[in-house]
Amino acid sequence: MIEIKTDPITNEIIYPTSDGKRMADNTKQYRYLTTIQGGLDALFAEREDVFVAGDLLWYPEEGKPNIVTAPDVMVVFGRPKGDRGSYLQWKEDNIPPQVVFEILSPSNTPSEMNKKLAFYNRYGVKEYYIYDPDHGDFYGFLRNGSGLGIIEENMQGFKSPLLGITFELEGKELKVYHPDGKPFLSFIENIQQFMNEYQLRREEEKKRIEEEKKRIEAEKEIERLQALLKNSGIKF
Repeated sequence: MIEIKTDPITNEIIYPTSDGKRMADNTKQYRYLTTIQGGLDALFAEREDVFVAGDLLWYPEEGKPNIVTAPDVMVVFGRPKGDRGSYLQWKEDNIPPQVVFEILSPSNTPSEMNKKLAFYNRYGVKEYYIYDPDHGDFYGFLRNGSGLGIIEENMQGFKSPLLGITFELEGKELKVYHPDGKPFLSFIENIQQFMNEYQLRREEEKKRIEEEKKRIEAEKEIERLQALLKNSGIKF
């Protein structure tokens, strides 16, 4: 039996904020995890009632710290943004994450993933997506009357009912697209896009300034010629 630890001062049950495991086993898994988490954060940036997190411990039941998992990415509708050490569901109006993502690594076993599916099924997840970047496998589950059922249709071009995002597989690479068709970008891709747009704006502003200078110089030249004509006494 696993011992439940309590705070020696308050005697309250301790819910650890870390499981001692690494966020990712390799750079590929980490890149996909952060790209999906960052893309979803950006997607719901204007909504204060959507909480997005990556690798955050989720405790669904009060008093049971041994019942816990850490989805690679999770989305909770109906909860405010803000920092958390873990997701204590009973302190969150008892609202479970509705959408979760898992990015597989070589260390993930079928037994482990079956346990996660059972956990998500039991505790109310409505959409569950799994991606294996090494083999290019992508599949998902949607909640129906009997629980989480695997999506039978082709996942190519599949649109998430809750998130409104679309998934595409290009070879083994998973591509995720915002509702407006723009792709989710990695951190470096976002920086590169920002720098490209910044450079373009600088060039456009430089061009605008040059054109404005030419216009002002042309107006001054017209004014000079008009003054010369006026002083010459020539009438038209």
